[in-house]
Amino acid sequence: MAVESKAILRNLRTTPRKARLVADAVRGKNVSEALNLLRFGIKKDVAEDVAKLISSAAANLSNNNADANVEADSLRVKEIRVDEGPVMKRFRPRAKGSASPVLKRMCHISVTLSN
Repeated sequence: MAVESKAILRNLRTTPRKARLVADAVRGKNVSEALNLLRFGIKKDVAEDVAKLISSAAANLSNNNADANVEADSLRVKEIRVDEGPVMKRFRPRAKGSASPVLKRMCHISVTLSN
């Protein structure tokens, strides 16, 4: 019996490009292996947020499916997706009274765990 769990993190204040580097590193790995890699192996700020999201998805599985006896060691990251979120538009003053745009990007990360 395949049991799945999902967790979504919305409006994370980092660019999708940086978050995808971390997501690609943990895709397809066991949950315990992915958490170890995120906590000790990857030196990016977004790695902490992805680790919390994977832990949340594992907790969702144990909370929502109390009858299913599934351990965290048997779970794996089936799917992790990083999508673009809203973009904050700011402006920086430039020469001769003009301005140039500064785009502060956000992203949505969704994780699906299965055994």
